[in-house]
Amino acid sequence: KMKGRKVYVVGVGMTKFEKPGRRDNFDYPDMAKEAISKALFDAGLTYDVVEQAVVGYCYGDSTCGQRALYQVGMTQIPILNVNNNCSTGSSALFMARQAVAGGIAECTLALGFEKMAPGSLASIFDDRSNPMEKFMEVMNDTRGFAPGPPAAQLFGNAGVEHMEKYGTTERHFAQIGAKNHRHSKLNPYSQFRD
Repeated sequence: KMKGRKVYVVGVGMTKFEKPGRRDNFDYPDMAKEAISKALFDAGLTYDVVEQAVVGYCYGDSTCGQRALYQVGMTQIPILNVNNNCSTGSSALFMARQAVAGGIAECTLALGFEKMAPGSLASIFDDRSNPMEKFMEVMNDTRGFAPGPPAAQLFGNAGVEHMEKYGTTERHFAQIGAKNHRHSKLNPYSQFRD
């Protein structure tokens, strides 16, 4: 198994989570500039040492990653755009890590952002197969489909299946939620601080 070189995260930056429309004139390029500036400051680096960037987002046009990074500089580095639903940010970090581990770059940037619309998640493209259609078919066949947001039903039913397979209890899930809320109270950037 090939391991590659050791890779380190040397700087981190983020913006406060905001509900859609809460902050006037705050678009995804502004989010990117704020987060990248903080990460570079934290690392003690300047943008000109970044050799490659991987940018993750789901709700945007195909080259939002390029537009987001223009706020920081136009240095002609490769910019890869990643969309992997709930794993988008970790996928961007994984790909940036691979470039360093594989010796392709010495310094990479992983960026994730999302500018969502108000309300529940919904499909945007109705003229093609929905990537979730097989999951929805299985869920409908095994658990049924109730009125309400599909994403909540998918995650909720995954929890029910975990309970059936492994004996997980509602208390286990409550403990996870309580732990998350304890952490969010301490994080000035979290969406829910109470």
